[in-house]
Amino acid sequence: RLDQARDRGAVMILHDIATARAGDKGNTSQIAVIAKDDVAYALIVGQVTPERVAAHFAGMFTGKVTRHEAPALKALVFLIEGALGGGVSISLASDPHGKSFSSLILTLPIDR
Repeated sequence: RLDQARDRGAVMILHDIATARAGDKGNTSQIAVIAKDDVAYALIVGQVTPERVAAHFAGMFTGKVTRHEAPALKALVFLIEGALGGGVSISLASDPHGKSFSSLILTLPIDR
């Protein structure tokens, strides 16, 4: 369904207009979403909200999602608490640092 909508130009995914990096601090995943240009930054500021990110990552974390804006970098930084199985040193997850979260966030649908 998303591919059909993308073909019609009505919707795209975040990957089309941004890149992302993920890191960790304890049990919190940090995901930076960096827009490719000013137009893309305006879109992500308006559409990539903490609520949408929380819904996109539903069932994968136990805390809250916080967003910080870095307009000079055309970036948003999301902190997702309780996302890393207790933290790198105790997690049994196959991705204890949460690096795959940067790929997952880029699948978020964005309206044009």
